[in-house]
Amino acid sequence: MNSKLSLEKDKIKVVLLEGIHENAVKMFKEAGYSNVDHYPAALDADELKSVVSEAHFLGIRSRTKLTEDVIDAASKLTSIGCFCIGTNQVDLQAAAMRGIPVFNAPYSNTRSVAELVLGQIIMLLRGIPKRNAAAHEGDWLKNAHGSYEARGKTLGIIGYGHIGSQLSVLAESLGMNVIYFDVVNKLAMGNANSCSSMDELLEKSDVVSLHVPANDQTKNMITATEIAKMKKGAHLINAARGNVIVIEDLAAALESGHLAGAAIDVFPVEPAGKDEQFESPLRGMSNVILTPHIGGSTQEAQENIGIEVADKLITYSDNGSTLGAVNFPEVSLPVKDRTHTRFMHIHRNVPGVLLKINDVFARRGINISGQYLRSEGGVGYVVVEVDEEIKPGEGVRKELSGIEGTLRVRFLF
Repeated sequence: MNSKLSLEKDKIKVVLLEGIHENAVKMFKEAGYSNVDHYPAALDADELKSVVSEAHFLGIRSRTKLTEDVIDAASKLTSIGCFCIGTNQVDLQAAAMRGIPVFNAPYSNTRSVAELVLGQIIMLLRGIPKRNAAAHEGDWLKNAHGSYEARGKTLGIIGYGHIGSQLSVLAESLGMNVIYFDVVNKLAMGNANSCSSMDELLEKSDVVSLHVPANDQTKNMITATEIAKMKKGAHLINAARGNVIVIEDLAAALESGHLAGAAIDVFPVEPAGKDEQFESPLRGMSNVILTPHIGGSTQEAQENIGIEVADKLITYSDNGSTLGAVNFPEVSLPVKDRTHTRFMHIHRNVPGVLLKINDVFARRGINISGQYLRSEGGVGYVVVEVDEEIKPGEGVRKELSGIEGTLRVRFLF
């Protein structure tokens, strides 16, 4: 590695919180980023602000809440990596309007979640939660009452994305009939069949498994009304998002016997740490499997997530590519030529900015060899590559930063 480039990377501070897998630390260091702080847990609000104030790149999991107030304390912050699927712990708009792309890992824990749900399906159909609880109390429920094979039963999957479709394949290998519903037309895997409506799926399924994102359309998607449409004696599984089901309505359906069982991995309110008590109307129900948001918590998934998100952060730092950003225009860029200088201009999405950017280089007689422009929502992202090497102190960055509407300017030389 060029010694000058190595020196520049030594100045870049990477902060990783919540015990992010060592694979991420290794990747940063192999890429030349030696200034890496690795914390084993989430931090309280005051300590978090203090730590992020020095960070250029920040990695978190689900417990760290990056509010606008926290982001404002991070004046040097260039990018955020969520080492998980969800990004609702980050104020995405606040980050975007400060020129900070946010990356996540939408694929790395797919198999882990699908396997957990598959295991829960078998356990629920066999009535294991109730028999397990009874055995712990000294009771011996050795009978076949309420115990069924998975083979021949109908699994309804709501949300046929990466996890839902992989679960579909696994469940079919057990001999289950798989149906699914998604708001977007999705190609069926194997012999699965799509449903024209969620109501149709609810009415036909012996087990319903939820795999939808958290948004306005999915909030409280499953209430007493939807549960009433399910078969009597059916089972409900949620390994998606905690606000998808109205938990009180689910508890009532389980108590009444309309539903035979449930498996819930995500909750509307979850403990912020291990010292906080977990509260739920489902506690104490012997026909419910409760797990502490561990769908993607396997060693394999955490290793893969560490690699996936660290790679996105490193790529953005090294060449400006934003492919996979959840709050930012996505631009896939070629590897930067060492003889060129690359400028990244992040700005409010208003007319005339590109003209002003080009004018900065034209007035200086600097030839532009490549240019990329994408806009999304309120943010525009322009990447300009010029033929010559432009070093710090020559005033180009300062002039670009002075353009009205500019949020942030980076350059690689």
